[in-house]
Amino acid sequence: MPQLMRTANPALTEKAFREYEAERFGGGGFGGSLVERMTLNGTVNKTGILLVCALATALYTWHLFLTTHSTSEVMPLMLLGMVAGLVFALVTIFKKEWAMVTAPAYALSEGLVLGGLSAVFEVRYPGIAIESVALTFGTLFTLLLAYRSGLIKVTAKFRLGVVAATGAVFLFYLVQMVAGLFHVEFTSVNNSSPLSIGISLIIVGIAAMNLVLDFDMIETGVRVGAPKYMEWYGAFGIMVTLVWLYMEILRLLSKLNRRN
Repeated sequence: MPQLMRTANPALTEKAFREYEAERFGGGGFGGSLVERMTLNGTVNKTGILLVCALATALYTWHLFLTTHSTSEVMPLMLLGMVAGLVFALVTIFKKEWAMVTAPAYALSEGLVLGGLSAVFEVRYPGIAIESVALTFGTLFTLLLAYRSGLIKVTAKFRLGVVAATGAVFLFYLVQMVAGLFHVEFTSVNNSSPLSIGISLIIVGIAAMNLVLDFDMIETGVRVGAPKYMEWYGAFGIMVTLVWLYMEILRLLSKLNRRN
């Protein structure tokens, strides 16, 4: 399998599923038919569970914000979610068989982050949170429908383009983060100028296209007969992309609100 046949999502790499194809058909096996295999319906169900987990903690944080009307009350929860989410994400990536436990823990942690972040933006731009949620889920279901209908086909060139673009985005953010340590700001790409909004639109599009690659990689896992616990891992990969997409949509809408 060529190296370019992969997803930009670090959780749903080609290697994560292709190794099971070699074991299944190369003699190693998983005990033949005695081992339960990954299914598409199972992965969809697990994704739903993770979304409920994230929604539960996000609503808890949001309720705390509405009760206190203070973002300072939700900041500790948001910081806790950031640290815990990173830890659980890394554990899930390196210990896929633990995904049944670590993936829900990741979703619960990210819910704290998203709830807190939404509260911070809501203070400045009332209504932005519900708009971001609607756009995120709208994008998810639209792309899923387009992928399942064959309207969007995942080719080698498509994968390569999305992976390269995603790498460029994260390199861009890394440069900004390092520059920020030296008090250097990229004002032109962080304000509400047409250039800045255009860049945010492109990044949102790249994040959305990563969902398509995630769908394709999950189908690969089902096709090669990955073990049952990979349903949780596949759902985790979808959650990673959705969290990124939501944050980018929130960022884009904040820029648009600043122009009004």
